[in-house]
This record gives sequence, structure tokens and C-alpha cells, in this order.
Amino acid sequence: MMFESTVLNDTVSLGAQSADSIVNTGSKSGSVLVLPVGSTEQHGKHLPVMTDTLLANSVATQSAEAVANDVPVLVAPPFWSGYSPHHLSLGGTLTGEFDDLLDLLCGIASTGLENEFDALVFVNGHGGNTPLIDAAVSEVGKTHPEVEVLGLTYFELVTDLVEAVRESDIGGMAHGGEFETSLMLHLYPELVDTETMPATYQDEQYELAGADLVVGGPVSVYRPFEQYSESGAIGAPEVANPETGDRLLDGATTALANLLQEVHQNNG
Repeated sequence: MMFESTVLNDTVSLGAQSADSIVNTGSKSGSVLVLPVGSTEQHGKHLPVMTDTLLANSVATQSAEAVANDVPVLVAPPFWSGYSPHHLSLGGTLTGEFDDLLDLLCGIASTGLENEFDALVFVNGHGGNTPLIDAAVSEVGKTHPEVEVLGLTYFELVTDLVEAVRESDIGGMAHGGEFETSLMLHLYPELVDTETMPATYQDEQYELAGADLVVGGPVSVYRPFEQYSESGAIGAPEVANPETGDRLLDGATTALANLLQEVHQNNG
């Protein structure tokens, strides 16, 4: 299955290495450990519940592969449970309490850093995880002052590119919309139900709140997801296509690969 081959890429996957190989990579100057963080939550009727995990892992893995000849880097198995209480009412969602997830993330990061890595990068794939990732960066950084700790959400790396490739209007690249569906059609087309794509454009009543995945705002609002969409998908998945997904993936992986190079150089 494609997911297995991506997770266990023998070049950069920590899970595919022996213990000695992991320590050897971590002990090299400027070594980087990458931890993808996703979620298991409903994504409408057309996408699998592991969409965020699959995409965060794919971006992290392909970015690491791109720099593996120059950067001692390994990608940990993806953290599959994000903070998703707002999706529970639509079914198919596995979530946890915020403090529990933070403790787990910090614990996994800390044990990974025991292999002598010089830097850690969290690569997030779920908007609801953003405060979780910010908190983990601070907590792990405080506990490990000798290590540089960074965190990012992969789709925020391509906000400029989106303007050139999107076919939907603002609000069409929200949860399960054109953005994620295009990436899934490119990477995991066998997991996308192209026959059933009911979705609703994002319509947030506060102008200062986010308009879709890549058009954010300073105001956060909590609502159960069915208040936005009966199907659980928000946006325009019907205009998604694998070519757009290819361009979005290339943009995200190029940006992250450049960051990994920079992190390596700053910590060498």
C-alpha cells in the first residue's frame, strides 16, 4: 500500500532504520529530527480520516529525501491523533485532550532527541493542532535548551503559490476542499471517492476570522463542524485535480527542504 511505502522510506524514515543507524545519524553535526503531526478526523464523504496525517507525512518525507545527501535527517513515524473535538459530532474522529496530546508530543520528542539530534522540526498537517504545536515547541525547547526546536504547518508554506493555482474562490480551500483533495488526488488517488463530494463553501460571519486553509485571520472561533457543513467538508473539492496537487506538493516540499538545509547549517 502506498501509505506503508511512504512511511517506511528506507532513506529517511526513522522507523526503517536500526537503532545503531539512528544514533549514527543523530550524532552527526547539524542533524535534524522531523516529527510529522496529523490527525484522525472526518474529512467529508470523499476523503479518508487520515488525510491530515498522510499529507503531513508525505510533505515531511519528500522534503527530507530532497536534502538527505547534504543533511543528516530522519523523519519519525507520524503522530496520528490531533486535537479534533470540533469534528466528533460527524463521526469517524479519534481525538484526545489537549494536555494529554501535548504530554505525548513532548515525550516522543524528548526520547527522539536522546539520539543526539541537534534540532527538531514539528511538521503539522491539521489546523486545529496549531496551538498544540506552538506549545510543544515552547515546552520541548525549554526542556532541551541545547537543541533548536521549530514547528510549522505545511499548508502555510504555500500561501503565495495558492493564488496562482487555485480554481476556487476564497473559502474553497477549507477543510476537505480544493487544497487537500488536490493533494490526495495526486498522492493517494485510490483513497478519494470522486463520485461523492458534497461540500459547502466556508462562510465565517466574522471578517477577522480565517476564510479558508490558506487565508487566515487573527480571530479564532470554536464551533462544532456541522454548523459549517452538513457533510463535514468545507470548500470546493469538485474543482480539485492532481495537477494542482502536484504543484502544491512541490511548493510545500521545496520550502520545507530549504528550511531543513537552513536548520542544518545553523546547528552544525
